[in-house]
Amino acid sequence: MAESIRSRGVRLVEMGHEVEVVSLDDPDAPFIANYALKLHPLGKGRTAWQYQPDLVTWIRANSKRFDAVVVDGIWQYHAFATRQALAGSGIPYYVFPHGMLDPWFKHTYPLKHLKKWLFWPWAEYRVLRDARAVLFTCEEERRLAKESFWLYQVNERLAPLGTTEPPDNSAELTKGFLSAFPLLRQKPFLLFLGRIHPKKGCDLLLNAFAANTPDHPDQHLVMAGPSDEVYLAELKNQARSLGIEQRVHWIGMVKGDTKWGALYACDAFVLPSHQENFGIAVVEAMACAKPILISNKVNIWREALQDGSGLVEPDTLTGTSALLKRWFQQPAKDRLVLAKQARQTYEQRYTVDASADALLHAVSH
Repeated sequence: MAESIRSRGVRLVEMGHEVEVVSLDDPDAPFIANYALKLHPLGKGRTAWQYQPDLVTWIRANSKRFDAVVVDGIWQYHAFATRQALAGSGIPYYVFPHGMLDPWFKHTYPLKHLKKWLFWPWAEYRVLRDARAVLFTCEEERRLAKESFWLYQVNERLAPLGTTEPPDNSAELTKGFLSAFPLLRQKPFLLFLGRIHPKKGCDLLLNAFAANTPDHPDQHLVMAGPSDEVYLAELKNQARSLGIEQRVHWIGMVKGDTKWGALYACDAFVLPSHQENFGIAVVEAMACAKPILISNKVNIWREALQDGSGLVEPDTLTGTSALLKRWFQQPAKDRLVLAKQARQTYEQRYTVDASADALLHAVSH
């Protein structure tokens, strides 16, 4: 989300618009001085709600300089404060929920959902109701949002996110990645890239990989991303018990050239997540012309399926096993078609230019 705000904002400035960001960051945080946009860090808020008493004052003092205010995220004070500050001002505000209304949270964390109901009628419901529009990053997010709370009244619009163009020196980046992880040289592998967390279906992926690879002993799986140590140990034990320990590679969190090298070096990107609002890593994979193997809980699955950018199955063990089986059975020519279409989907839907245009369209109607 933070990267999308930055990259889209930079593009809007390049297009001739004025963009400023107000945040609840520490003014002394290292990234503040070199931030690419004009930034107003008001300091961290109090409590888990991030109450920041200076926020309403700042918005009221500065709102007349802007044609519109965009709120990123809900369930914390900044969204409530924006509605409070702009009431009666004539300045419209727009809200990106960023998947925070997905009913998966209601079913998975019922006690947290009950707590949210205490806030909903007098806080978030009114924030969304009074917004000029609530901006959803894809059709599936829009469809799911109305399933979490029966008290729901919003003006819906679509405004997909985008990501920056990957570096074009793919051969050099691939070589650098394989030099850093030499065990992967000349080995075909699927890439999981993201937070290693139960929500992401990592356990399903290991089981499905083990079920499919007796007929494909040359295949490998790379798990890249940060993780809780206890959960990571559980997954490694799972891989060991499944007999795939030697073909699953845990490389930790990767950034920059290493991340792009991993994307360029893999055969396909895989994410059998139970809930994923947009999935920037999915879009980055498509930008690198990599087919995506995803569950139907990754919310851009409809667009991917419509475009033919990858394969989609349910977020179950049966579904994940079918996902990998379908991939391993794909002829080389069909894999090339998927790769080509993945890149076209990125170019048509998910560039930073497309994201900036979508936001401008959403706030001008």
